[in-house]
Amino acid sequence: MPVEVGQKVPNVSLIATDRTPVQLADLLGRPTVLLFFPGAFTGVCTKEMCTVRDDLNRFTEAGAQVLAVSVDSPFAQHAFKEAHGLTFTLLSDFQRDAVKAFGVEDPNFLKGMMAGTAKRSAFVVDSSGTVTYRWVSDNPGVEPNYDEVADAVRRVV
Repeated sequence: MPVEVGQKVPNVSLIATDRTPVQLADLLGRPTVLLFFPGAFTGVCTKEMCTVRDDLNRFTEAGAQVLAVSVDSPFAQHAFKEAHGLTFTLLSDFQRDAVKAFGVEDPNFLKGMMAGTAKRSAFVVDSSGTVTYRWVSDNPGVEPNYDEVADAVRRVV
C-alpha cells in the first residue's frame, strides 16, 4: 500500500553516506521534504539533486530539511554528494525497505532490467511525521514541480 496524504511516515532503516544506520523516525521532528530518486549519477537525477541544491533555501528558510533517498549504495551516494556539492542529506535504501514501505518501488525501471529502484517522488512531512503532500511519477524523466513542493512546505510551517 502506498503512503498517502494524512498517513504517518513508515519508520524504515536507511544508511547515511557515512555508512551509519539511521531510522527515518529519528530524522523527523521538523518539516521535511523527502525525495526519492532512481539513481545517483544519472542525468535526470543529477539535474534534480542539483536543482534542489541550488534552491535549497526555498525549503530551509521555511524551517524544513531535505532528505533524498535512492537504492544506491552509501558509497555511490557519498561519491555523488561530493561530486555535485550536495549539502542536504542523502540516504541509501540499499535493502529497498523504504521504496516498498512508501509504495514507490519501480518494477519496470529500464524495462525491468533494474527493477526495484525508486520511482521519482516527493513527499512533504510535517513535524509530527504526517505526510501532507505526495507526488509520485511513473516516468523517471519527469521532475517534481518544485513550486508545488515549496508551497506544501510553507503550509506545514
